[in-house]
Amino acid sequence: MKRIHYYIVCAICAICGLSSCSDFLEIEPQNEIILEKFWNEKADVDAIVAGCYSGLQSEAVIKRMMVWGEFRSDNIGPGSNVTSDGSLEKLLKENIDAKNGYTDWSGFYQVINRCNTVIKYAPGVAADDPAYTESELQANIAEMVGLRSLCYFYLIRAFRDVPFSREAFTDDDQKMDLPATKFDAVLDSLIDDLESVKNYAVKRYPVTKELYQTGRVTQDFIHALLCELYLWKKDYQNCVRYADLVIDSKKAIAEENRKQRNSSTIMQNNDIEEKFNGFPLVSNSTSSGYFGDAYEILFGRDRGNQDEVNQEIIFQLIFDDNTGDNGGGIANGAVNTFYGNSNATIGLVAPTDYIYSQIDNSGQDRKVYAYRNKMLDSRIYTNCVYSGSTTSSSNNAIHKFTTSSIEIEVTSGSTPSATYSSRYTQNRNGSNWIIYRLTDIMLLKAEALTQMVSDGSDAEPSESSKVLLDRAFTLVNAVNKRALCQSQLVDTLRRADYSSKADMENLVLQERQRELMFEGKRWFDLVRLSQRVGNTQVLASAALQKATTGAGLISNHLAKMDAIYWPYNLDEMKVNLNLVQNPAFGSGEDESYQKTTKK
Repeated sequence: MKRIHYYIVCAICAICGLSSCSDFLEIEPQNEIILEKFWNEKADVDAIVAGCYSGLQSEAVIKRMMVWGEFRSDNIGPGSNVTSDGSLEKLLKENIDAKNGYTDWSGFYQVINRCNTVIKYAPGVAADDPAYTESELQANIAEMVGLRSLCYFYLIRAFRDVPFSREAFTDDDQKMDLPATKFDAVLDSLIDDLESVKNYAVKRYPVTKELYQTGRVTQDFIHALLCELYLWKKDYQNCVRYADLVIDSKKAIAEENRKQRNSSTIMQNNDIEEKFNGFPLVSNSTSSGYFGDAYEILFGRDRGNQDEVNQEIIFQLIFDDNTGDNGGGIANGAVNTFYGNSNATIGLVAPTDYIYSQIDNSGQDRKVYAYRNKMLDSRIYTNCVYSGSTTSSSNNAIHKFTTSSIEIEVTSGSTPSATYSSRYTQNRNGSNWIIYRLTDIMLLKAEALTQMVSDGSDAEPSESSKVLLDRAFTLVNAVNKRALCQSQLVDTLRRADYSSKADMENLVLQERQRELMFEGKRWFDLVRLSQRVGNTQVLASAALQKATTGAGLISNHLAKMDAIYWPYNLDEMKVNLNLVQNPAFGSGEDESYQKTTKK
């Protein structure tokens, strides 16, 4: 939270096209610019709102979304040249301390303060500028509350207890060394804040604002965020309620798309919705024996299918592979570095052996991507690639987000093969970073429904519990069925195999791993499970899947609930004396720091 005021001014500079922050600061004192000369008209509000999104797009923030949400899990292992990033190398071995660079949370707090600043000053602009209407003001406030809540949600899932404030820090004399607020208190505050503004958020942006539909906060995003917040709160009824609002909204969009296109071919293609148990999922099949449409539409650059993108994507951070060109936007540098690019097929990280190894040429013996009824799961191709050879180096690479299209050919009697477009050019990765999409919400709902089952034993559940498990299975089955390489959609999961609450819990967790792999979700899912059951058994077991050395130390460390969160950064501890270090990491002080303080 240091130097927050400076970052606000920098955001204004970037948006207004000034050459540098230093040039701008030479003109007038900071406080005079912010308080007297800047907040006068709607364009000023728009500038800082845009700055909130650009803050989320920053490499520092995206990297931590990836690292905090994924990299300590069984999905991620070391890739090429990982030794060039010491902090990353250590965290992949679960050797994390308060000096680790990925404990730096400043990027999130910068965005939080920008949001708080808009919330504080925008009402004054509305009072002075007739062009800035009350409805626009309320929509902007809802937007800022949504982004602020998202940032705090990342922080509490990573660190548990964090400094929490709705105050805008615009004066260097303001006290910013706040003590940490407890996880549950922050969670309740986020829910209360979102509940108070949800009806003011934009329902849908005009069709002329194509990228706004999924690139800016909407009611669907707020409902999706509330869905997950309530799941973490263990309020399963409300989790399901908000999931249904999102699902119904996406169904309405799908129906509108069908009517607008008014094409018999499109109508036939969209009959697939019924085969996905009534959910408007994008079809995975391009033609008989070829699969990959779903990947290209959701993760690639298929702008011709923006309507279908809107059917599934709820909120994403927008990037551009034309960065540096006239009119080009920001490239996704975090994915470029971590997952790979045209110059490095394998990035700093790679899939673990647990994910991609021990697959024979028939596709059998998969540990994560099960081989059922001779049906191949396309997600092993779109996530980390099964090339037909267990020794192929291309298996040990992450392809999701690094290539714009993938086509999988499945010919009877032959080894399946996949064709990829070229990886994004180095420093020009144009993949959007998805925060929420429909299948994510469907699986969150399935998890909530499963937790509403009262019978936790392996015995045959009661009739009411069976109904809940049926509903949960329907959601999981729809997600799983879309991923399979099959021209005729058939069920490969059997409801009879998941007759207990424990069985269904495992299925939902496994399907979330398969569907959302490398999207910054897996570790948070394991943390949520640990919070719910009160122990780290499943989480520790998952983390050990990638351990080649030091398994005993990792097992002992992760046996403690405190250890599944991150330590506070050492530099933050130095300037904020009100923070008390996570006890799993001691005082957070190393020997050199102790010596320095004793002088």
